[in-house]
Amino acid sequence: MITLIAWLLGTLAVLILLPVLVLFVQVLLACLPARACTAVTAARPRVAVLVPAHNEAAGIVPTLQSIGAQLADGDQVLVVADNCTDDTAALARSAGAAVLERQHEHLRGKGYALDYGVRHLANAPPDVVVIIDADCQVSAGSLAHLAQACMATARPAQALDLMRAPPGAGLKVQVAEFAWRVKNLVRPRGWARAGLPCQLMGTGMAFRWQELATANLASGHLVEDLKLGLDFCRNGKPPLFCPLAEVTSQFPLSQEGLSSQRTRWEHGHLGVLLSEGPKLIATSVSQGNGLLLAMALDLLVPPLALLTLALMAIFTLSWLAWAVFGILLPALIATCALALLGSAILLAWGRFSREVIPFSVLLYAPLYAAKKIPLYVGFLIKRQVEWVRAKRDDD
Repeated sequence: MITLIAWLLGTLAVLILLPVLVLFVQVLLACLPARACTAVTAARPRVAVLVPAHNEAAGIVPTLQSIGAQLADGDQVLVVADNCTDDTAALARSAGAAVLERQHEHLRGKGYALDYGVRHLANAPPDVVVIIDADCQVSAGSLAHLAQACMATARPAQALDLMRAPPGAGLKVQVAEFAWRVKNLVRPRGWARAGLPCQLMGTGMAFRWQELATANLASGHLVEDLKLGLDFCRNGKPPLFCPLAEVTSQFPLSQEGLSSQRTRWEHGHLGVLLSEGPKLIATSVSQGNGLLLAMALDLLVPPLALLTLALMAIFTLSWLAWAVFGILLPALIATCALALLGSAILLAWGRFSREVIPFSVLLYAPLYAAKKIPLYVGFLIKRQVEWVRAKRDDD
């Protein structure tokens, strides 16, 4: 009996140590001087900016204005107003974009909108397609950086995608902003420092036309961007992180909007982690594909709140087993993992978030993680499988 308990706890401790080690290494690498995107002197490729939009009347015009200021001769902007019941299409036209309106009772989700837009672009294909979400602001020069990096490397290019806590946001949203910065800034920067690829993030993504035109886009997958990046890496086109390009958006202030957004992202990520993670590791090892292995290891790092909760549970059980049965090794492994996780969080905050997030916010993080337990229980009991747009504050 004691041997079985020791084996089970030891296995759990090692399993939780692996993603913690990956996160710790990524943070350490990110603290080194960043590698710049490939400098390109060739002519700027022709760009089509594809903007999928579902009931985005409140924010579509500022998004298009930030895009329009960066367009060159021969570029185009295409908005796919997907199953909209508001003025998204009319406002997009008034802002100078070409607009497609799509209605379908059952096939809903961003993937279907992207597929619809790409099939329309086939009538006059661009060199590069850049996908921008309808609630994002695109920083100056980002389109050129993405398009040129994409063409120079023949790989998808991913901009730095940041979400910010709006003014007046509470501690919960500020912690969410910190977790987002770790996921979308620190971790991909660390892998890029080692010459490794990043996950696609859904917005600020650039693709060469010939690859995107043959990609499988038409799905209602909750995290179609994550799946798409893995598909490209399998096909020898691992995504490239290009932090010189930046897109930003804001977290919803409303509890309903924030909850639906987090549920879609995290249930989708966990679904892909469980279904694809072990297979990707096995495939990458058997093929000797180091870049695919790097993306698989990155995928194995769960959301920061879940990683913290799981580690604390294993840490507590392991030391309880030591107190009752004298089993020490699992407790030592769990303690090592906890020290590494704490160090990674402090390093990430000190190097990349000190100016925007007070240290006091980190003290709230354990309570923030505890409040997300129902979200993870929901994944086990009734997982969200259908794409649902997060409610905006002005809906």
